[in-house]
Amino acid sequence: MRKITLFLCAVLLIVGAGFFGRSKTYDVVITSGYIYDGSGSPSYVADVGIKKGHIKAIGKLKPDADVVIDAKGLAVAPGFINMLSWANESLLQDGRSQSDIRQGVTLEILGEGWSMEPYPGKWDTLEEYLEYLVKRGVSTNVASFIGATNARVHAVGYQDRPATRKELEQMRKFVAQAMREGALGVSSALIYAPGFYATTSELTALAEVAGKYDGMYISHIRSEGNSLLEALDEFITITRKANVTAELYHMKVAGNSNWHKYDAMIEKIEKARAEGLKITANMYTYTAGVTGLNAAMPPWIQEGGHEAWVQRLKNPKIRKRLVKEMNTPTNEWENLYLLAGKPENVLLVEFKTARLKHLTGKTLAEVAKMRGKSPAETAIDLVIEDNSRVEAVYFLMSEENVKRQIKLPWISFCSDAASLAPEGVFLTSNVHPRAYGSFARLLGKYVREEKLITLAEAIRRLTSLPADNLKLDRRGKLKKGYYADVVVFDPETITDHATFEKPHRYATGMIHVFVNGTQVLKDGEHTGATPGRVVRGPGWKK
Repeated sequence: MRKITLFLCAVLLIVGAGFFGRSKTYDVVITSGYIYDGSGSPSYVADVGIKKGHIKAIGKLKPDADVVIDAKGLAVAPGFINMLSWANESLLQDGRSQSDIRQGVTLEILGEGWSMEPYPGKWDTLEEYLEYLVKRGVSTNVASFIGATNARVHAVGYQDRPATRKELEQMRKFVAQAMREGALGVSSALIYAPGFYATTSELTALAEVAGKYDGMYISHIRSEGNSLLEALDEFITITRKANVTAELYHMKVAGNSNWHKYDAMIEKIEKARAEGLKITANMYTYTAGVTGLNAAMPPWIQEGGHEAWVQRLKNPKIRKRLVKEMNTPTNEWENLYLLAGKPENVLLVEFKTARLKHLTGKTLAEVAKMRGKSPAETAIDLVIEDNSRVEAVYFLMSEENVKRQIKLPWISFCSDAASLAPEGVFLTSNVHPRAYGSFARLLGKYVREEKLITLAEAIRRLTSLPADNLKLDRRGKLKKGYYADVVVFDPETITDHATFEKPHRYATGMIHVFVNGTQVLKDGEHTGATPGRVVRGPGWKK
């Protein structure tokens, strides 16, 4: 009898251990949410099951999971893709990517014109930089274009001249290597020196290489203002000759005198698309841009790099010529100082030097008045004194055109900003509010309040549209087998709070965010998790 009792006890222990130790069907189940799958189709109520970093099932599921989230009344969508992120360096300072995560961004697309250069002892290539980020720990996924400017600097330097045949071949090899390492394509930023010095044929040659690896040519075109239509013609020519998928960075019409060109711009793009060219664009949801005071000065003065530029600014004869050119309308280069209309529309937001920090948040007009100098002379002095390009917000666009762009079905969205937090080193300067609000502003102001597009369409353009354009592997949709980049938010409350006066304010209304199946935002607060991975382009060779 005793042997039978011991045997039964052993059986019960084995069965019990098997029951209590069994693996659950899912790691996470999100229940009863309105599913916006990223396709643009209307939402439906269902559950989402996540297992081992992927979406395992969507439907009526048993809540057999370690984590069960009730999403009743909430939107459940794929993670958002930031098509133009400047988080290159901010993620090295703080990998949590808070200002973007709290808006639902799960993938940062880096490399507008410039991509990260080698850093001795840490990384030698763009691929190694991205891997370094992930090894340190980042909450978002990361991907990057290879900069056409980087290729030019490596082969030609900072000189204003065409590349030789040998240099061009070196540049093409530079791009090809990056494409094999997983770059999404090649990018250009053509209002800035030395990118400005590249010819159309040079850009076509580099775009052609990206196309051979099924990558994209993406560009901050040569002008968004006085020569907008001519710059667009160049962009379309490059796309056609290189036989490449292409995208316009932060599409806009800059300067009051140019706002009427919107219709002609769209007509040119739609005509090219009708021809079969694969052209798309992205945008941010504001009427102001931000860049340096270098964008108020002609490219010739910046030849040779930063130090050469600053030395020229100190030359009285050159300064006289420069002040005249800064105040003279032209189609030869992009003068954001004049496109802003007046110095009151140029807001100074970031200085490197401590003794200039008190000027943060003042307009160029205010500082010029304080110093008793003209705005142009003041801009020159500030660059010299700060030994930097001095970051400035330029008010350039019309709200009407912004709204019209949002309605275009081939437009995706971006922040064109770093990913920050209202703490530590990030508070030493102001930023454009788009860093904290671009995506929430789309969903709150333009979708919920102004009803420019449906929520389903907005989510499509935040997710599957950019993922498909970039040819990303299993990203951008809520679909079985896809990576579990998932966001849960309240469409009725999602709101941006950052302003130009007080930019360091988080958006609200995003409740849960998962990156590769790991929760990084829980009940609106960051968990500290850093599950981000490198996302590689279609040319990547293992």
